[in-house]
Amino acid sequence: MLSIGTIVLGASDVRRAAEFWTRALDYVPRDGAVADDWTVLVPAGGSGAGLAIGRSTTPVQDHPRVHLDLYAGDAADQEAEVARLVSLGAERVDWDAYPDDADFVVLADTEGNRFCIIDTGRG
Repeated sequence: MLSIGTIVLGASDVRRAAEFWTRALDYVPRDGAVADDWTVLVPAGGSGAGLAIGRSTTPVQDHPRVHLDLYAGDAADQEAEVARLVSLGAERVDWDAYPDDADFVVLADTEGNRFCIIDTGRG
């Protein structure tokens, strides 16, 4: 049976991206260091999917086919996490496909990779 082991993101600046994601997710470099062209980050406190970051010259897609959904407990938690991530260097994305009652906020990391913060309290 297969399972997701590592999610891979492209970045023009691997070190900058790794700094953002280690702080955003409380991850650490698997091998203890971040190289200029590749790193794998893992949860600092236990199990979970790894996040690999590899150097890429491919431009960021405005509407990527694959992205991360990060779960927040409720609307207040979502708002706090969005503010925290923006303070770490993420940017809000002026998303043109928000439904009227969206339970997600679209952000971009320091490299422009899109990800969403989901309010899971709407159940």
